[in-house]
Amino acid sequence: MGQCQLYKYNSCFYAIKSEDSHYFSQSFIESELDNDHVAWLNFHGLEGKEDIEHLCKKLQIDRLSVENIYYSIRRPKVEEYPHYMFFSVKSALPDEEGEMLLNQEQISFILGKDYLISFQNKSSDHFTDVRNRIEKNRGKIRIKKADFLLFRMLEAIIDNYFEVLESIADKIENIENRLHKTESKSIFNEIEIEKRKLIELRKIAQPMRDITIQLESSESPFLEKENFHYFSNLRSACVSVLEEIDANKQILDGMTNLFYAAQGQRMNEIMKILTAVSSIFIPLTFIVGVYGMNFKYMPELQYLYGYYTVVGVMFVIGAGLFIYFIKQGWLKKHKD
Repeated sequence: MGQCQLYKYNSCFYAIKSEDSHYFSQSFIESELDNDHVAWLNFHGLEGKEDIEHLCKKLQIDRLSVENIYYSIRRPKVEEYPHYMFFSVKSALPDEEGEMLLNQEQISFILGKDYLISFQNKSSDHFTDVRNRIEKNRGKIRIKKADFLLFRMLEAIIDNYFEVLESIADKIENIENRLHKTESKSIFNEIEIEKRKLIELRKIAQPMRDITIQLESSESPFLEKENFHYFSNLRSACVSVLEEIDANKQILDGMTNLFYAAQGQRMNEIMKILTAVSSIFIPLTFIVGVYGMNFKYMPELQYLYGYYTVVGVMFVIGAGLFIYFIKQGWLKKHKD
């Protein structure tokens, strides 16, 4: 059974109640809603589907909206109804060490007159700052309506996007520091993992930007016009997230190209050394091949010191070529 948390507040007071979903499905309407305060009900997990359906039925929430809470969004859309408005977004948190995918979940919102209901797919805390603002009466949240609470919650989700970007940026910096010092191919896999995370984050942030545009231009009675500029700020923040995603992706693309270039350079160094070594042994092989022929009459074969002379000539040729290649820098390993 899912756990829920209810905040009730206005400029003079706030109250918190934590119960299971069954409790709120039975008593939320009768005892918790009131025109003189804002009610925020947050579901941590969606296990109690029957309780959620019962609560939404009492609030006159369309069954299609209830079903959309449980299905992954395909296209971002703010659905407006006579008694409420509904939409879903996806959140993201910095991944745990060693994870290859982002830690993300879908969060759905139902905004009505003097209340806001949020549904989280799993137990995770995105809204610590929002709770602190309510409890400590920081900022305008206690004197504003439920639409301002919605703004603060969306702002908290977008702030998490920036935290994810900071985490990815730190890993990019770490990869960049090691890129010139290692020949391990595992670093290429790390680059690709961070690219994949950026692509995932873009798929999350783009719908959020579209949602903020729809909220900014909405004529819903549940959104006060004086608060529209807050949603405009959210749109600008989403644009900043998308721009930073593109910038980091370009950095990773550059690092990929640099990795391949470094691999090619190392291969060129190896081939140059092998070519130089082969060049040293080619004349020596020729000499050995000449004197390996089985002709009966070869003048040098009867020479007393012929063996030592040939070996000496081969040594001089090999040493001379080796010294020449050293002076030309062909056998030196160039530092990056």
